[in-house]
Amino acid sequence: MTTLNTDRLTLRHFKTSDAASVYHYASNPKIGPIAGWPVHQSEAESRFYIENYFMSPHIFAITLKSNPDDVIGLVGLELVDEGNAKDFMTAHQAEISYWLGEPFWGQGLVPEAIAAVIDYGFNTLHLTDIWCGYKDGNEQSKRAQEKQGFYYERTIHHMYNPVLDEEIIEHFTILHNPN
Repeated sequence: MTTLNTDRLTLRHFKTSDAASVYHYASNPKIGPIAGWPVHQSEAESRFYIENYFMSPHIFAITLKSNPDDVIGLVGLELVDEGNAKDFMTAHQAEISYWLGEPFWGQGLVPEAIAAVIDYGFNTLHLTDIWCGYKDGNEQSKRAQEKQGFYYERTIHHMYNPVLDEEIIEHFTILHNPN
């Protein structure tokens, strides 16, 4: 199992025992809907998401090095047949996704986590490109992507999100492997 370390973070794989931490942050209505998923209503629901979505080989729990048992967010790669960009991704590409608990916003933790996953994607998985999307109006996510060198590629004006049963405008950015 891969663990990624940065100056302040340990990015590790999820465990079912992370449900309480995930619920603590994912129950905040400012988190899920802007990322494209519903507000978690219970610890059991958070456990369901962990078991069915977060326990993927290239998805990582964001934890502070000072407290690696407290999950404060998620960052990871969804490969060609996963994610919102699956309709236009090709082989050797992935889509990065992330969310972070509100108490940790504005500290540069998301760009730090994204940088580690980009390095992992390009140097370990040998990806050619990494896509990233953000829901129209999510300026924080747009800025986090720009800080890592992602640039605008396309907009899908009528993207259906079955998880929230809504149609959204989704902007996609891309980063090419510099090697």
